[in-house]
Amino acid sequence: MTDSDHNIDGPSAGNPEGSPAEAAPEPRRPTVLQVLPGLVTGGVERGTVDMADALVRAGWRAMVASSGGPMVRELERVGGEHVTLPLASKNPIRMRKNAKALEELIATEGVDIVHARSRAPAWSAWWATRRTGTPFVTSFHAPYSLGGPLVGPLKRLYNSVMTKGDRVIAISEFISRHILDNYPVDPEKLRVIPRGADVAIFDPERVSAERMIQLSEAWRLEDGVPVVMLPGRLTRWKGQGVLIEAMAHLRDLPVLCVLVGSDQGRVRYREELEALTERLNLKSVVRFAGECRDMAAGYMLADVVVSASIEPEGFGRVSVEAQAMGKPVVGSNHGGVAETVLPGQTGWLVPAEDPAALAAALRAALTLDNGQREQWAARAIAHVRDNYTKDLMCDRTLAVYAELLG
Repeated sequence: MTDSDHNIDGPSAGNPEGSPAEAAPEPRRPTVLQVLPGLVTGGVERGTVDMADALVRAGWRAMVASSGGPMVRELERVGGEHVTLPLASKNPIRMRKNAKALEELIATEGVDIVHARSRAPAWSAWWATRRTGTPFVTSFHAPYSLGGPLVGPLKRLYNSVMTKGDRVIAISEFISRHILDNYPVDPEKLRVIPRGADVAIFDPERVSAERMIQLSEAWRLEDGVPVVMLPGRLTRWKGQGVLIEAMAHLRDLPVLCVLVGSDQGRVRYREELEALTERLNLKSVVRFAGECRDMAAGYMLADVVVSASIEPEGFGRVSVEAQAMGKPVVGSNHGGVAETVLPGQTGWLVPAEDPAALAAALRAALTLDNGQREQWAARAIAHVRDNYTKDLMCDRTLAVYAELLG
């Protein structure tokens, strides 16, 4: 073989100067931009960070645009990138300016998909994606109010942006039915992807005795006294008042009721609940625990967990987290909660705003013997891990993105 033959067939082929060939460029990572009002706290925000984590792990680029907040650090810790824009504003002029800013962001950053998770940012994102031709995904998180006869048409119009995605994600079958019943949307665009619990956190095997003892002392729990727990911010629609009234039907049982959650400035409602507790002579039974930063340990202290919402929830994160921890759940028989609880197997479903029915279900839960509790716990944990995990939610959402990118 001649030297010239070697040069033609070797690494420097096509390079007449004989310099080393350049390495092939790495394939470009698809970029997903999620938009929402802010990254403060809540299920939507948690899902946004979880999805960013999944995108990065899958080798994609994860961007989030919002007005910011304490969860930006969590986003950046998992490898996501944050862009600060005043997307919480519902001012039409500001929303149009946000649309222009998003349009420029899509162009300069090479965004492949925009995923909107709230209505005001969704309008800005929709305008921007229509101008850039970028695939658009929306997540419909709640049965948004349809308004009365006077404002109803405007309210429906405002809500309707959440159905304008090339793919529309409903977080439960309940939300999917709500969309189809109230908005002119192509059913082929709909994808039902329930939220999920992080079973790396909500795992009874991972909660130490020390964490439980610390929280038990903070909540002033009494050894050997069963605990009924309702987690959720103190707001009327979460049904704390219904649970307090139900506790009045259980005076013959030794039991403590723990309300976990901040009033978030709703001082008057908290005072109303305290007055109800005093009027029913339940001050020794009901604990207002405030915000809890270790809900996995909190659930472990409960004998039964309550979701007493008086209005249908889009999904109902509490019922899933509690089951992931092996706890029986009593939930209102509507909304997403009615889908996640298996009556007679992992919990009970009762009519909303019915203290007597709630008390009857609590009595049944509190009188389970140890063998029954173990069986219920095993079923609940398996139910969540088969159907409602964070990883399942993220994998299904990634599949939606892949659909749009072909």
